[in-house]
Amino acid sequence: MISSENWLLLGSILLLVSILTSKTSFRLGIPALIIFLLVGMLAGSDGPGGIYFNDPKTAQFLGTVALTLILFSGGLDTKIESIRPVIWQGMSLATLGVFATAVLVGGFVSWLLNFSFLSGMLVGAIVSSTDAAAVFSVLRTRRIGLKGNLRPLLELESGSNDPMAFFLTVALTQLVMQPEAGLWPFVIMFLKQMIIGGLAGYGLGRGMVWLINRIRLDVEGLYPVLVMALVFFTYSATDFMGGNGFLAVYLAGIWLGNAVFIHKKSLLRFYDGLAWLMQIVMFLTLGLLVFPQQIVPIIDEGILVALFLIFVARPVAVFIALARATGLNVRKKLFISWVGLRGAVPIVFATFPLLAGVPYSNMIFNLVFFVSVLSVLLQGYTLPLVAKWLRVSVPERIARKSVLDLELDEGAKSQLFEFDVVAGAPAVGKSIVQLALPAKALIVLIRRNQKYEVPRGATIIRENDHLLVMADNSELGDDLHRLFEEKAP
Repeated sequence: MISSENWLLLGSILLLVSILTSKTSFRLGIPALIIFLLVGMLAGSDGPGGIYFNDPKTAQFLGTVALTLILFSGGLDTKIESIRPVIWQGMSLATLGVFATAVLVGGFVSWLLNFSFLSGMLVGAIVSSTDAAAVFSVLRTRRIGLKGNLRPLLELESGSNDPMAFFLTVALTQLVMQPEAGLWPFVIMFLKQMIIGGLAGYGLGRGMVWLINRIRLDVEGLYPVLVMALVFFTYSATDFMGGNGFLAVYLAGIWLGNAVFIHKKSLLRFYDGLAWLMQIVMFLTLGLLVFPQQIVPIIDEGILVALFLIFVARPVAVFIALARATGLNVRKKLFISWVGLRGAVPIVFATFPLLAGVPYSNMIFNLVFFVSVLSVLLQGYTLPLVAKWLRVSVPERIARKSVLDLELDEGAKSQLFEFDVVAGAPAVGKSIVQLALPAKALIVLIRRNQKYEVPRGATIIRENDHLLVMADNSELGDDLHRLFEEKAP
């Protein structure tokens, strides 16, 4: 029997190992979640760690708690101004795209494994949601940005598609166990969950802002605790009313993140760190839960399902969901298709049929685990290459990651971009006046020869200059990239 002190020691060691090894994963371009999963697997009963953990119920509970806080943190970081142009495209991907993925994968799994169609659909539903956390960790470490509205679209999809996948997983689990129930009750349940979840997220999000600004706590450190209590209340109260708690906390996070309230910056930093902690805990727990020896027999089937998901189901679902979308060419849709990483969320959802006693549920869990890991490894590692190949990437120059260490005030509509002027760029040798910059773009600072200077109209742009530019939107950022960081034809 392991004492509580030893559990704390083991937990702290696993956290430290996960964090330290994540540095190596960033350098190699491998998403950190793979490292967290591998650390959990190595520490588990089939690995050298020898920790026996076979409790899907505890894993599901920890996964639900972690996913709640991760979605809330994602909502906090989502700016309404950035998602407004792509909100309908994102919603289509999060609903129609998820459903289409589930149907396509479900049909393939039914044929491949000789499952019933409902059982195959259950597998499809479990793997139908994406995990963008791994995607953007790779993009940040490789310093790759995305053209136009691709980034906010992918962020919106990843934050809003879990509720649909959760509903499909729960509904199909019940249908597999009780096929005589019929579809109509689940249609009603879906509408109820989405409507109540949406209204609760909006209403409780507004309530959070009102309470935080008026409660006036004497100790600043209690505000993150207050918000955490409100987050869990939002999830549990919405679930109690029959709504979708994941949708509610995500919407509440968006509302709170775009409102003005006291101690906002410190709360945003706290929940960003907490989201990372929750990801590590969730991945470590799922790594401990899986038994690698049980995965070996289904590797061949897992490879086929993963390849079908990546190269057939996801692209077809994206093109269906974005069939009427404007401003997205084939290259951008193909890139969105490639950003279909499956992460910890499908593995958490795979515990629902496991606990319900669905036939072949253990095989389903191992299959989902293998498909998720293979998806992250293949797509996550090649993501920067695919972005360049499809010509949808630009070097990321967001000022909050800036060597200049400047940041706009909260609520500002403009963004700060950084550019390194390359030899042969159209701007080299020209004065700022001659550049004829767009009216909504302004060069605010130049770093040259380790010194900073405030530019004037007559300032000549030289190669190797490091520019800090204020612009109103990412489209301007693309234009400025061509001006400063691409050689003239």
